[in-house]
Amino acid sequence: MKIIPSTEHAGIAGKVGSQFSGAVYPYMTMPSTDGVVINTVNFTPCARTYWHSHEGGQILIVLAGRGLIQAEGGPVRILRAGDTVWAPPGERHWHGGSEDSFMTHTAISLGVTSWAEEVTDEQFSATPSDGEK
Repeated sequence: MKIIPSTEHAGIAGKVGSQFSGAVYPYMTMPSTDGVVINTVNFTPCARTYWHSHEGGQILIVLAGRGLIQAEGGPVRILRAGDTVWAPPGERHWHGGSEDSFMTHTAISLGVTSWAEEVTDEQFSATPSDGEK
């Protein structure tokens, strides 16, 4: 077991190599430990990650606000406070704040994160689906 006191968190530097568009405030909750990284990220409206995937998958826990997420080839989906997302290993995706709301989530990333290209404004502005998450 490893306990990381709040005074030892890495702070707002966020995960090295992360790629974002817009104003994003990442807080490194737990630096890489046994291939697991935990970040809490505050996205301002329209701010988002680049396309990326995770070697072992990623868990997102939405803490506040409303956001958007998209897996490659799928629709843009709406995220709300209380939602939990599982992105399986290797699935390309992006996530961020919606056009009119901030979003705060805790991201638990497993294994190496592979960052790709920026999400275009056209991709971000696609009409979101409000169906099953």
